[in-house]
Amino acid sequence: MANHFADRITKAIKSKNTPLVVGLDPVYDQLPEKIINHKSMNDANDAASAIDAILEFCTRVLRIAAPLVPAVKLNSAFFERYLWEGVESYYTLLAEAEELGIETIGDVKRGDIGHTCYAYADGHLKNVEMVGLEGTVTPDAITINGFAGEEGIRPFADTALQNGKGVFVWVRASNPSAAAIGDFTDAAGRAIYEVLAEQVDKIASEPQRIGSSGYSNVGMIVGGTSPAATAKLREKYPRTIFLVPGLGSQGATAADCVRFCRPDGTGALINASRSIIYAYNNPQYKSQFADNWERAIEQAILDTKKSLAEAIVAGK
Repeated sequence: MANHFADRITKAIKSKNTPLVVGLDPVYDQLPEKIINHKSMNDANDAASAIDAILEFCTRVLRIAAPLVPAVKLNSAFFERYLWEGVESYYTLLAEAEELGIETIGDVKRGDIGHTCYAYADGHLKNVEMVGLEGTVTPDAITINGFAGEEGIRPFADTALQNGKGVFVWVRASNPSAAAIGDFTDAAGRAIYEVLAEQVDKIASEPQRIGSSGYSNVGMIVGGTSPAATAKLREKYPRTIFLVPGLGSQGATAADCVRFCRPDGTGALINASRSIIYAYNNPQYKSQFADNWERAIEQAILDTKKSLAEAIVAGK
């Protein structure tokens, strides 16, 4: 296995023929009835019952997604809400994904400065070598908050590089109110997201971080719902891999998101979460597959892959 995250993920994008990432944001009440009606998983107020249901669901989604997409993104918040047992299930799923051979992104959005950053980085990126934690797997990449500047990015970037991992720095969010901050301009007319991008690139473009694919192990998060002007970041930062949220339920279209891909489909990872993992609630798939929720998710992945591929071709 290549020891550089950008090389592995670029190879995976090419072999799966898609930049699509499936996001795991599991909410108990939205899980398939076949799972939450099971006698051992039918109590949302019982931590063990709820976690077993979420773990069962996510494990089966991983097995569907693994042959079809280059990576999955696990949003730690949806596991942390169940405290230590939820965190344990998060790491269980990371181990399952490794067994399945699919890259993982831990959506943890950590951020701080100095020694605190290094501690966070060790906990989320370092290959585990401690006695008692054998078999524990950390994500192949994580998301971080870059508002502390270089001191809040470099510790994560360094730890990631040392362990063959990646980091995606939050530059421009996908939610509507993000514009109030991210698009605010300084006296020179530069938007805050542009200043953040410059800070990220200062670290990302360092020669030791560039893999044989030409991409850095330090990437940027830019929402697919962000203004069209953000597409300029693609050409301005050619070594960057962009993690692009917002496709589907948040309103971004395939054309919106592939702005960050290169013509060969590399250079971006486009995340879709709810529109895929809850596809069985979509009337389109419900009419096709009835209560076969796994088949609905599989078809949603295939359909999303197709729409992204068509958008990439149309944008060339």
